[in-house]
Amino acid sequence: MAPATAPGAAPGAFAPPARPLAGQLLGEVRADLRGAVLWGCLLALCGLPAGLLWVWLAPRADFDVVEGGAVPVGRPSAELLVADDAVLVLVLAGLGLLAGGVAWAMRRRRGVAVLVATAVGTAVAGPLAWQLGELLAPGPTAAQLADVGTRVTTGLQLSSLPALAVAPFTALLVYVVAALFAGTDDLGRD
Repeated sequence: MAPATAPGAAPGAFAPPARPLAGQLLGEVRADLRGAVLWGCLLALCGLPAGLLWVWLAPRADFDVVEGGAVPVGRPSAELLVADDAVLVLVLAGLGLLAGGVAWAMRRRRGVAVLVATAVGTAVAGPLAWQLGELLAPGPTAAQLADVGTRVTTGLQLSSLPALAVAPFTALLVYVVAALFAGTDDLGRD
Protein backbone atom coordinates (compact mmCIF):
# COMPACT_ATOMS: atom_id res chain seq x y z
CA MET A 1 0.00 0.00 0.00
CA ALA A 2 1.46 3.37 -1.02
CA PRO A 3 1.84 6.15 1.57
CA ALA A 4 -0.54 9.11 1.33
CA THR A 5 0.84 12.14 -0.44
CA ALA A 6 -0.24 15.74 -0.48
CA PRO A 7 -1.73 16.98 -3.77
CA GLY A 8 1.05 18.26 -6.00
CA ALA A 9 3.77 16.69 -3.80
CA ALA A 10 6.38 14.28 -5.01
CA PRO A 11 5.44 10.61 -4.84
CA GLY A 12 6.50 9.08 -1.55
CA ALA A 13 6.14 12.34 0.45
CA PHE A 14 3.76 12.25 3.37
CA ALA A 15 0.72 14.58 3.61
CA PRO A 16 0.62 17.00 6.54
CA PRO A 17 -1.80 15.93 9.25
CA ALA A 18 -5.30 17.32 8.87
CA ARG A 19 -6.29 20.08 11.28
CA PRO A 20 -8.09 18.48 14.21
CA LEU A 21 -11.83 19.05 14.51
CA ALA A 22 -11.47 20.96 17.80
CA GLY A 23 -9.03 23.36 16.14
CA GLN A 24 -11.42 23.93 13.24
CA LEU A 25 -14.29 24.59 15.61
CA LEU A 26 -12.22 27.00 17.71
CA GLY A 27 -11.08 28.87 14.61
CA GLU A 28 -14.67 29.18 13.41
CA VAL A 29 -15.84 30.50 16.79
CA ARG A 30 -13.02 33.06 16.92
CA ALA A 31 -13.86 34.33 13.43
CA ASP A 32 -17.56 34.70 14.29
CA LEU A 33 -17.23 35.95 17.86
CA ARG A 34 -17.66 39.71 17.29
CA GLY A 35 -20.69 39.27 15.05
CA ALA A 36 -22.20 36.72 17.40
CA VAL A 37 -21.85 39.02 20.43
CA LEU A 38 -23.53 41.86 18.52
CA TRP A 39 -26.29 39.49 17.40
CA GLY A 40 -26.86 38.27 20.98
CA CYS A 41 -27.03 41.84 22.31
CA LEU A 42 -29.49 42.82 19.57
CA LEU A 43 -31.70 39.87 20.43
CA ALA A 44 -31.56 40.72 24.13
CA LEU A 45 -32.69 44.27 23.34
CA CYS A 46 -35.62 42.81 21.38
CA GLY A 47 -37.05 42.03 24.82
CA LEU A 48 -38.02 45.71 25.13
CA PRO A 49 -40.43 45.78 22.15
CA ALA A 50 -41.63 42.31 23.16
CA GLY A 51 -42.52 43.69 26.60
CA LEU A 52 -44.33 46.63 25.03
CA LEU A 53 -46.22 44.24 22.77
CA TRP A 54 -47.21 42.15 25.80
CA VAL A 55 -48.59 45.25 27.55
CA TRP A 56 -50.53 46.21 24.43
CA LEU A 57 -51.99 42.75 23.65
CA ALA A 58 -52.61 41.20 27.07
CA PRO A 59 -56.22 41.34 28.25
CA ARG A 60 -56.93 43.28 31.41
CA ALA A 61 -60.07 43.82 33.42
CA ASP A 62 -61.51 47.02 34.93
CA PHE A 63 -63.03 47.17 38.41
CA ASP A 64 -65.05 49.89 40.13
CA VAL A 65 -64.08 50.40 43.77
CA VAL A 66 -67.17 50.45 46.03
CA GLU A 67 -67.75 50.09 49.74
CA GLY A 68 -66.58 46.65 50.74
CA GLY A 69 -64.33 45.91 47.74
CA ALA A 70 -64.08 46.06 43.98
CA VAL A 71 -66.82 45.16 41.51
CA PRO A 72 -65.91 44.04 37.99
CA VAL A 73 -66.98 46.21 35.09
CA GLY A 74 -68.64 43.99 32.49
CA ARG A 75 -67.92 40.28 32.52
CA PRO A 76 -64.18 39.62 32.80
CA SER A 77 -63.06 36.18 31.75
CA ALA A 78 -62.18 33.65 34.41
CA GLU A 79 -59.04 32.83 32.40
CA LEU A 80 -57.67 36.37 32.65
CA LEU A 81 -54.49 35.41 34.53
CA VAL A 82 -53.80 32.52 32.18
CA ALA A 83 -54.33 34.86 29.22
CA ASP A 84 -51.48 37.09 30.43
CA ASP A 85 -49.12 34.12 30.34
CA ALA A 86 -50.47 32.90 27.00
CA VAL A 87 -50.00 36.27 25.33
CA LEU A 88 -46.41 36.51 26.58
CA VAL A 89 -45.74 32.96 25.36
CA LEU A 90 -47.05 33.86 21.90
CA VAL A 91 -45.00 37.06 21.78
CA LEU A 92 -41.85 35.20 22.84
CA ALA A 93 -42.57 32.38 20.37
CA GLY A 94 -42.81 34.96 17.59
CA LEU A 95 -39.51 36.47 18.71
CA GLY A 96 -37.94 33.01 18.72
CA LEU A 97 -39.23 32.23 15.22
CA LEU A 98 -37.82 35.49 13.89
CA ALA A 99 -34.50 35.07 15.72
CA GLY A 100 -33.99 31.50 14.52
CA GLY A 101 -34.91 32.39 10.94
CA VAL A 102 -32.65 35.43 10.81
CA ALA A 103 -29.79 33.55 12.46
CA TRP A 104 -30.06 30.86 9.79
CA ALA A 105 -30.30 33.49 7.03
CA MET A 106 -26.94 34.96 8.10
CA ARG A 107 -25.17 32.62 5.69
CA ARG A 108 -21.60 33.81 6.31
CA ARG A 109 -21.89 33.41 10.07
CA ARG A 110 -23.69 30.10 10.45
CA GLY A 111 -22.12 28.02 13.16
CA VAL A 112 -21.63 27.46 16.85
CA ALA A 113 -21.02 31.09 17.89
CA VAL A 114 -24.21 32.37 16.27
CA LEU A 115 -26.20 29.44 17.64
CA VAL A 116 -25.02 30.15 21.20
CA ALA A 117 -25.60 33.91 20.76
CA THR A 118 -29.13 33.20 19.53
CA ALA A 119 -29.86 31.05 22.56
CA VAL A 120 -28.38 33.51 25.06
CA GLY A 121 -29.89 36.60 23.42
CA THR A 122 -33.41 35.20 23.34
CA ALA A 123 -33.00 33.81 26.86
CA VAL A 124 -32.22 37.35 28.08
CA ALA A 125 -35.03 38.90 26.00
CA GLY A 126 -37.72 36.87 27.81
CA PRO A 127 -37.07 38.15 31.35
CA LEU A 128 -36.53 41.65 29.97
CA ALA A 129 -39.96 41.56 28.31
CA TRP A 130 -41.53 40.16 31.48
CA GLN A 131 -40.05 42.79 33.78
CA LEU A 132 -40.87 45.66 31.41
CA GLY A 133 -44.46 44.46 31.07
CA GLU A 134 -44.97 44.22 34.80
CA LEU A 135 -43.33 47.62 35.28
CA LEU A 136 -45.54 49.36 32.71
CA ALA A 137 -48.79 47.67 33.75
CA PRO A 138 -48.79 47.36 37.53
CA GLY A 139 -51.82 46.27 39.48
CA PRO A 140 -53.77 48.68 41.68
CA THR A 141 -52.19 49.81 44.93
CA ALA A 142 -53.84 49.52 48.34
CA ALA A 143 -54.54 53.27 48.28
CA GLN A 144 -56.34 52.96 44.94
CA LEU A 145 -58.41 50.05 46.21
CA ALA A 146 -59.41 52.07 49.29
CA ASP A 147 -60.55 55.10 47.25
CA VAL A 148 -64.29 54.47 46.75
CA GLY A 149 -65.61 55.57 43.37
CA THR A 150 -62.45 55.04 41.35
CA ARG A 151 -61.91 52.58 38.53
CA VAL A 152 -58.85 50.33 38.65
CA THR A 153 -57.36 48.00 36.06
CA THR A 154 -55.71 44.67 36.72
CA GLY A 155 -51.98 44.56 36.20
CA LEU A 156 -49.88 42.17 34.20
CA GLN A 157 -48.33 39.33 36.08
CA LEU A 158 -46.48 36.28 34.86
CA SER A 159 -47.67 33.20 36.73
CA SER A 160 -45.58 30.60 34.94
CA LEU A 161 -41.82 31.20 34.80
CA PRO A 162 -41.23 28.33 32.32
CA ALA A 163 -42.94 30.57 29.74
CA LEU A 164 -39.64 32.46 29.54
CA ALA A 165 -37.99 29.42 27.91
CA VAL A 166 -40.21 29.64 24.84
CA ALA A 167 -38.10 32.17 22.92
CA PRO A 168 -34.76 30.32 23.09
CA PHE A 169 -36.44 26.96 22.51
CA THR A 170 -38.28 28.19 19.43
CA ALA A 171 -35.22 29.99 18.04
CA LEU A 172 -33.01 26.94 18.41
CA LEU A 173 -35.70 24.66 17.01
CA VAL A 174 -35.97 26.79 13.84
CA TYR A 175 -32.17 26.88 13.47
CA VAL A 176 -31.70 23.15 14.02
CA VAL A 177 -34.53 22.17 11.67
CA ALA A 178 -33.02 24.41 8.99
CA ALA A 179 -29.63 22.78 9.62
CA LEU A 180 -31.18 19.34 9.17
CA PHE A 181 -32.23 20.30 5.67
CA ALA A 182 -28.88 21.87 4.73
CA GLY A 183 -27.48 20.25 1.61
CA THR A 184 -23.85 20.21 2.75
CA ASP A 185 -21.94 19.50 5.93
CA ASP A 186 -20.68 23.10 6.09
CA LEU A 187 -24.31 24.30 6.57
CA GLY A 188 -24.11 26.26 3.34
CA ARG A 189 -21.61 28.65 4.89
CA ASP A 190 -19.66 30.87 2.49
